[in-house]
Amino acid sequence: MLRLASRSGRGFAAAAAFALLATSPVSAQRSGGAPTAGPADLSDSALVSTVTLRSIGPAVMSGRIEDIAVASSPGARGGALGTVFYVGSATGGVWKTTNGGMSWTSVFDHETVSSIGAVAVAPSNSDIVWVGTGEDNNQRSVSYGDGVYKSMDGGKTWTNMGLATSQQVGRIRIHPDNPDIVWVASVGPMWASGGERGIFKTTDGGQTWKQTLKIDEHTGAADLVLDPSNPDVMYASTHQRERRAFNYVGGGPGSGIWKSTDGGETWTRLTDGLPKSDMGRIGLDVSRSQPTTVYAVIEGSEQGVYRSDNGGASWQKMSDIASIPWYFGEIRVDPVNPETVYHLGVPVMVSHDGGRTWERTGRGPHSDNHAMWINPENHDHIILGNDGGLYVSRDRAETWDFSPNLPVSQFYAVSLDNAEPFFGIAGGLQDNSTWGGPSRTRARGGIFNADWYAMAGGDGFYAAIDPTDPDIAYVESQEGNILRYDRRTGDRKPIQPQPAEGEDGYRFNWSSPIKV
Repeated sequence: MLRLASRSGRGFAAAAAFALLATSPVSAQRSGGAPTAGPADLSDSALVSTVTLRSIGPAVMSGRIEDIAVASSPGARGGALGTVFYVGSATGGVWKTTNGGMSWTSVFDHETVSSIGAVAVAPSNSDIVWVGTGEDNNQRSVSYGDGVYKSMDGGKTWTNMGLATSQQVGRIRIHPDNPDIVWVASVGPMWASGGERGIFKTTDGGQTWKQTLKIDEHTGAADLVLDPSNPDVMYASTHQRERRAFNYVGGGPGSGIWKSTDGGETWTRLTDGLPKSDMGRIGLDVSRSQPTTVYAVIEGSEQGVYRSDNGGASWQKMSDIASIPWYFGEIRVDPVNPETVYHLGVPVMVSHDGGRTWERTGRGPHSDNHAMWINPENHDHIILGNDGGLYVSRDRAETWDFSPNLPVSQFYAVSLDNAEPFFGIAGGLQDNSTWGGPSRTRARGGIFNADWYAMAGGDGFYAAIDPTDPDIAYVESQEGNILRYDRRTGDRKPIQPQPAEGEDGYRFNWSSPIKV
């Protein structure tokens, strides 16, 4: 989402991808309004303090949703399960709905970071909400966080509860009966070793933490699931990984699956039937209707979906499916039928025979899926988060309803044109094309989603607008795929530079800057 600076009006409550500020030097003022003697304060802080932000959108294409947390009790307003829930965005903070997604409130605007990895609501008290900052993916555009936060009033106010060097949080679990007992799975820094990595536990609501599972300086915890019939029994996955500008090491001997039977105080590594070679990211889930059945989707040379029917004592490989697990790596079990399993990858896949065979769910949602909640009281009701935003199904993933009112668009780059009287903005979005829109309109209701238009597809990056003709723009998607876009006709002409005959092909960065 974009927010422009304005001297009047109220800033829209959202975490913006970029904010464009426009102001002019002003003299310092006395309390009575008369200018003081001496030069104006031209420091950045002084200039920025004279402006406020206003929302210009857009929400029509939304953005990456990392986690979904549903309140187990709807609260004073009543309503069915799934009415009150929170979503964590890759760079757009935390949003709350009390009416099943009809409207949203941004509840994490005033904290120091806006990248979210995990959100959890206490099952015994829906006013208690925990957020782990720093999304847990291993992609190029991932931002880092500064620890875990806690709210005691349903997201109105927040307190940082520590684990500041975790940087990326994979999962937060809260004891079903005692909200003071919380477990955090921290993946740790992606671009360096060290940091707070592994499983951390608090028994006093976050005042103190104890690390109960630690592997090494390169390995953190990616996932954590509790046995729904006994919260002292839990499973965790560890992930060894490190990214560099020139490569990504996505696995190692530190990756594995672990089990605790004493509330996460001690852990035992599970090995029988699991890959003997190095593993990468691992996603876990436990069957609600048959808690001895545990599923794992594992990255590596022996990657695939694995299943245990004896609480992790032994495992069986069910299939080879594992779609880009370093970026997704999630698996979900139907709360009623332990044989129905969902795999979150580029598409959402479903198996009805315990993971042996897979088929694509109903088409409609955006690709690249990161989060899924299945209603335990009505398994037809599913909430899905992916690179394109939030989707809801009421027919067990056959059809999907998109929420076009979450302005969490993740802009990589923004450019302006010279149009008058209202200049235009163009920008590329993570996995959501390149879009253009106005800074203002004459419409009484302000800027609408319909005022924004798609200029090119793919991952959106740079957009260079012709300085003499605002209807012409040069826009780029991944790997140097450049188009000349004409807004008047909608024409898109590929103009990617090509090598001369006999020369080697050009190599482009994933995001290749362009300039007019």
